[in-house]
Amino acid sequence: MRTITLEEHFATPDFAGGPGGHLAAAWGQDTLHVLCDLGAGRIAAMDAAGVDVQVLSLTSPGLEQLSQSEAPGWARSINDRVASAIAAHPTRLRGFAALPTASPEDAAGELSRAVTELGFLGAMVNGHVGGRYLDDEFFWPILAKAEQLQVPIYLHPTMPPQTVIDASYTGNFSAEVGRILAASAWGWHMETGNHLLRMVLAGVFDRFPRLQVMIGHLGEALPFMLPRIEQVYDSFADTQLERRITAYFRENVHYTIAGFNFVPSFLNLLLQVGADRILFSADYPYTSMEDAQHFLRELPISESDRHKIAHGNAESLFDI
Repeated sequence: MRTITLEEHFATPDFAGGPGGHLAAAWGQDTLHVLCDLGAGRIAAMDAAGVDVQVLSLTSPGLEQLSQSEAPGWARSINDRVASAIAAHPTRLRGFAALPTASPEDAAGELSRAVTELGFLGAMVNGHVGGRYLDDEFFWPILAKAEQLQVPIYLHPTMPPQTVIDASYTGNFSAEVGRILAASAWGWHMETGNHLLRMVLAGVFDRFPRLQVMIGHLGEALPFMLPRIEQVYDSFADTQLERRITAYFRENVHYTIAGFNFVPSFLNLLLQVGADRILFSADYPYTSMEDAQHFLRELPISESDRHKIAHGNAESLFDI
C-alpha cells in the first residue's frame, strides 16, 4: 500500500540559528540533526518505515513571527533549499512553501513562484501572525492566490499570543507545566481550531469558495465540537453565512492524522467528515513513522477507506 505523509517537518542550519533558535533547546541536537537532513538519512528513514512520499514543511514557528522586511528573504532561501532536495529525490519528496505571511503581497508572490516554478503542492502557515489571524482581510491576498492556484493552505499550530498564555496558561503550577499546557498538550491545538473557526465565521469560504485548508492532529478538537457549535449558532445567532457551519468543515477542509494515533478520536473525525477528507501523516520527526504506519494498518476501517487515507486522497487533492 503506497503511503504519502503530509505533515513532515524540516529545518535548515540557517533557520535553526535564526528564527528557529529554540529548536536545539526544545528538542535536542539529535532531533535538530534529523530536521536538517533532507538527503540520504531522511530517505533511509522513510525506507525503513515503508513511507513512499513525504511532503516537507518548515517546522514551527515557521516565518509567521518575522517582520515584513525580514520574512521574504527567508522564505525564498528556504523554499529554494527544499526545491533542491526535491530535485535530488523527485519521487520521494514534495513540498509545502514557507511564506512571508506578514507581507501578504510578497507571500502571494512567493506562493505563486513556489507552485508554478518549483512544483510545490501548497503552503504551510504556522498559526497567527503577531496575534493576527487569516480571517483578517489583510491576509486575503494569500488566500486569493491559493484559490487561484488551486492549492491548499496547511494551517499548523503555533504558540498562542503571549497575552493568551499569560491569561490562560499561567497558574498554580510550574512554568514548565504551563509551557506544555500552552503548547502540545492543549493550547496550540485549541489555538489552531479557533483559528479555522474564525475563518469560517468571518465568511472567508464564502469569499473564496474554492479555497481548501488543511489541519492536522485529527482536526484540532473541532470534530468533537462541530455539532455543538452548529446547534448554538442555529439557536442564538445569525451568522449570515451562505452554508451551514458544518458544510464548510466538510467541503473546504482536509484533515491529517499527524501523530494523533488514537482510534476513538479518529473514529469521531471519520463520522463527522467521512473518509474522503482524511489524509495520512506522521508528524516526523516528532512522532515515529513506524508508529504512524502501524496505526494506519490497524484502524478498524474498510480497505477501500484505508487506501484513500494512505494515498488516494492525497493523489486526488494534489494530482500526484
